[in-house]
Amino acid sequence: MKKKLLWIGAPVVVVGIVIISMAMRGGGDEALEVQTAKVDRQKIVQKVSATGKIQPKLQVKVSADVSAKITTLAVVEGQWVEEGTFLVELDRERYLAAVESAEANVRSVQSNAKLVRENMGRTEKEFQRSKELLDRNLESAATFEDKQSAYQVEVARHESALFQVEQAEAALKQTRDDLSKTTIYAPMSGTISDLRKEQGEIAIGSQFQEDVILVIADLSEMETQVNVDENDIISIAVGQHADIEVDALLDQVLTGVVAEIASSANIAGAGSTDQKTEFEIKISIVNPPETLRPGMTASAELFTKTNENALSVPIQSVAVRTVDQLVMAGENRADAEERYTADRDGFVEIVFCIEDGMAMAKQVTAGIQSDELIEILTGLEEGEEVVTGSYRAISQDLENGAVVDIANDTDRTGEV
Repeated sequence: MKKKLLWIGAPVVVVGIVIISMAMRGGGDEALEVQTAKVDRQKIVQKVSATGKIQPKLQVKVSADVSAKITTLAVVEGQWVEEGTFLVELDRERYLAAVESAEANVRSVQSNAKLVRENMGRTEKEFQRSKELLDRNLESAATFEDKQSAYQVEVARHESALFQVEQAEAALKQTRDDLSKTTIYAPMSGTISDLRKEQGEIAIGSQFQEDVILVIADLSEMETQVNVDENDIISIAVGQHADIEVDALLDQVLTGVVAEIASSANIAGAGSTDQKTEFEIKISIVNPPETLRPGMTASAELFTKTNENALSVPIQSVAVRTVDQLVMAGENRADAEERYTADRDGFVEIVFCIEDGMAMAKQVTAGIQSDELIEILTGLEEGEEVVTGSYRAISQDLENGAVVDIANDTDRTGEV
């Protein structure tokens, strides 16, 4: 009998221990400490940040069209030049010799053409006289055919001679053009912003490769050329305002306007894990300072959208969870599916609202965002209390329906 009571009592003791243990563990749970704020309306300015270089809106790279040694360099870097100003002279001797040779060749082929024309005229007369004699039966048909053939040969030779004259004249024109290109003049008015060669160096003709001698730029109109990530390019449009900071100009913010957006992307590091797809943007600078120089490093903030009265919450308040993570105690997944709709990746965008001391997840639709605030299009109403910190609590620890302890009187930032 005692043994039977022992067997009956043992399970009861085990169950009791488990119940007591669970009660002790439950009683030991502490509410998660969070910070909160009210949903209100504020101005939100959405911006896209990018970095790049300062460059003139208009600049010309001056190269030589022919290859030769630089014998005269008439300008210095930083000098202002007017359009048509003499800049560079290359060694002309080889090109002068080429012109003289081409002129001699033209004279030669012209003399040959003249001789051929005279021969053609002589054979033409003999042919015509033979034809008349043949008509009067005073010359044989064989003789007539010989003189006809001789005339036709001379006609062909004359046509060939004229073609050779045209070729020689074209070659002469080319050599004269090459000679003229040994002297280089300014194609526009501007400042010599970059002088890349010195007197005595060889300039390589640009028809083979780019070999810049100097750069002329209009420094009165400057722009910033930046690269924008492909995910941000859809929000950028011509005419948008931008703030520009130049590393060399401390505590000075320049005003810019988006002037040009590339239609095709630049792909850096193609085929590697660091591959980036970016689009080139040109931002015109309004009233550029005289101290601004091409090549300076700059960063730009492009103002893409503004809402003066947006229903907003701190940006860290918006989190994502799966539907499974949003199932509350005492309910099943089907109940959660009625309240939340996941996106194609299986996530729900939520904000935790305070209701009766608990953090309740509400699905929201987000709009534009600034560095600190994010617009809420649907899911919240003005005046609701939402969880704003800590970041770890919102992003990881906080569960749907969890009891929380609000600690808004602390100076904690909520960062982990």
